[in-house]
Amino acid sequence: MAYFIEQRLALYGGFDYTIYMKKDGKRSVVFKIARIAILCYIGLCAVVFFLQRRMIYFPTDARELPAGSTMSLDVGTAVLEISTRQADGDRVLIYFGGNAEDVSSTLPEFAHAFPEHSTYMMHYRGYGNSTSRPTEKALVADAIALYDAVAESAGKVILVGRSLGSGIAIRVADERPAKRLILVTPFDSILNIARRSFPYLPVRFLLLDKFQSHKYAQSVGCPTLIIIAEEDEVIPMESSLALADAFLHGMAEVRVIEGADHNSLSMFPEYMDLLQSAIFELDEQ
Repeated sequence: MAYFIEQRLALYGGFDYTIYMKKDGKRSVVFKIARIAILCYIGLCAVVFFLQRRMIYFPTDARELPAGSTMSLDVGTAVLEISTRQADGDRVLIYFGGNAEDVSSTLPEFAHAFPEHSTYMMHYRGYGNSTSRPTEKALVADAIALYDAVAESAGKVILVGRSLGSGIAIRVADERPAKRLILVTPFDSILNIARRSFPYLPVRFLLLDKFQSHKYAQSVGCPTLIIIAEEDEVIPMESSLALADAFLHGMAEVRVIEGADHNSLSMFPEYMDLLQSAIFELDEQ
């Protein structure tokens, strides 16, 4: 019967049904592949969206620290652990660490290098013994709360931010007075870094914590030192330089430590030399 219909169509309409069926089959395969590709793309976007904060924040484990080396800061929505070393005088140094940094391990080096400064290092939400979960909005608010708690009577406040912490320190410097801002392996924007890492995804709409430091740089009114690792494999040098360009002319100084990468930077003697030079220069003023 089917053969008879095909013959009638060919005889009266010049229509080759077998060719049509072949073409229709090819279209069906193409549409199926397209649907699968679209679903995979949507799935990838969903994975990035729901897991993005796990890609940004790597909380450190809670551990018992020596008595007198920490203080608690209740900010209402969280109780923050602050590693601290007190010193006489009115000089204060506030440090914001990297996204996987246990700042309690960083404190001794800074305490030794800057014995005349009271030093405060914030354990981000979810890090160490700090409660709650980290978000950009919460961390910036926490940092300002820490500044307000410890810098009220300080004569000289120095803000230091490393990697993720650079995006927090610059926000504090934008909203509160500081004598000097030091940014270590900083970025212009996590959004821009994400665009480089996922050029095929609409990260502008997916990313919740954009940390757009370049938008606040021009408002910073204190001398700023930017320290870059020459071989940084996490934050491209062009990202750090783009941030430097966003400051007012003459406000930011850039120094590059040759041979250093993102994590080994602090192991180079030049790192602490640069920090001490910038801070001691301020003390002499």
